[in-house]
Amino acid sequence: MHSPGTPPAPAPAPAGKPNWLQRLYQWVLHWADTPHGLTALVLIAFVESSFFIIPPDVLLIALCMGAPKKSFKFALWCAVGSVAGGAFGYYIGYAAEPLGRWIIFDLLHYGSAWDKVAELYGQNAFLAILTAAFTPIPYKVFTIAAGVFHEQVSLWTLLGASVIGRTGRFLMVAGAIYLFGPPIKRLLEKYLELFTVIFMVLLIGGFVLIKFLLR
Repeated sequence: MHSPGTPPAPAPAPAGKPNWLQRLYQWVLHWADTPHGLTALVLIAFVESSFFIIPPDVLLIALCMGAPKKSFKFALWCAVGSVAGGAFGYYIGYAAEPLGRWIIFDLLHYGSAWDKVAELYGQNAFLAILTAAFTPIPYKVFTIAAGVFHEQVSLWTLLGASVIGRTGRFLMVAGAIYLFGPPIKRLLEKYLELFTVIFMVLLIGGFVLIKFLLR
């Protein structure tokens, strides 16, 4: 379903055989060559919001490259899957806290971020989730932690921030490919994280400026 310009796989392991992460990357990417690419995109976006390690952007870029006119459709469905997965992550933290902590601490080894997330939720939960939803910050930590700290973070706060952040992130990727085509592919592959951080800084800065001007 995608063109020959599909994002390349990571560099091969020194031993000549791909490691488990590279194999997982290739498995995600291969769905772009099947009739089930969109379904796979939604499901991968869903599970990535709670425990899966490969971001859906990998498959999203490949699908958009193969059918640029459908880029925004792919992005919106990716956002739907991701936000639904965020709600599932919230449920894990809310109803199965031991499982949620096992995912964060033992499976993904993001335990060092747990206390910081709790601190951020005490300050501004909506902004914290919005930032995690849009940038490379591990979104899954925030979805599960939101369920654990449900007395501070409502499900509606999670959903509202996630809809804005996830939709904005995926539309940015799709829009870049739709407007610029193949030349933007390598830049997205190499600098996607940097682009999202810069855009988020500008977005927050814009809100701060508007608030300042309206005072």
